[in-house]
Amino acid sequence: MLNSNLLRKLDMQDLMVFIAVYEQCNVSGVSDALCVSQSTVSYCLKKLRTSFEDELFINTRTGMRATDRASSMYPHVLQIIESINLCHAGVQAFDPTRRAVTFNLCAPEYFEQLILPRLLQRFAQVDLPVTINVHKLESDIPAEDLRAGRIDLVIGFGPNFHQNHRDFKSQVLLTDDLVCVVDHHAPHPTPRFSLQDFAQRRHVFPTPWTSSTNMVDGWLAQQAHKRQVVARANSYSAALKLIVGTDYLLAMPRRIQQLLANEPGFSHYEAPQGLPGFSLDMLWSEASDLDSANTWLREQVTKACAAQALD
Repeated sequence: MLNSNLLRKLDMQDLMVFIAVYEQCNVSGVSDALCVSQSTVSYCLKKLRTSFEDELFINTRTGMRATDRASSMYPHVLQIIESINLCHAGVQAFDPTRRAVTFNLCAPEYFEQLILPRLLQRFAQVDLPVTINVHKLESDIPAEDLRAGRIDLVIGFGPNFHQNHRDFKSQVLLTDDLVCVVDHHAPHPTPRFSLQDFAQRRHVFPTPWTSSTNMVDGWLAQQAHKRQVVARANSYSAALKLIVGTDYLLAMPRRIQQLLANEPGFSHYEAPQGLPGFSLDMLWSEASDLDSANTWLREQVTKACAAQALD
């Protein structure tokens, strides 16, 4: 039974609009993606706000910002749509308690540090016989392995860090930005690095995936600047060790800084104004879109990321 009679007025289109607005943060983009008018999108949002007694999305200069209520609802609404698709396909739902199963993911260290521990904790709490094998993300996603089913999911960075493949499904899991981390004996006089100070400081670079390019140097080049990288590390934890006792700077994701470098030995400062952030994206093949095991895995990853985003 439904908790409120208001929920009876909702339909599938309302839920599709909710998901699209949450993922795109743009009403006009939602209108185009769902092939409906903007007035229809607005009407659906009105019904959703009334039914859940929350604003859900707030219009800002940078787009539609989800409220805390909307962020907590998103994985559940997504699961409703995926469950409806499974019902339509007539596929028996995957039950991870019945047999041992192994999933192969291609993902960067960011995912291993931040999301994978939460995922395994969820499996351990209910004693699920699930094994996760993580393959290192290279300069581009393993498209052929994903299409052939040798890789179940690819976790990568966005937007536009990897080659676009139109035949893949995708979902933004969370967003993040970069902060500047230094040894606590090498403080910076202001809370934010200027572009000049950032470029002049010697850097340690943690390679999140095997690539000769990265968002920092690409952005600096657009500003007619470049930095000196004195060392490249294979992991965030190794990069942190390399700045100890030096005046080197380490630009790292804020969520990773809070996880690994939020201690007295390090200080952190805001990155230069304009340095872009990034998203963590999940990709899967069209062939696995309605596969019940793959659908279940995507749900677990989405829930783990949603929990992290609220921390």
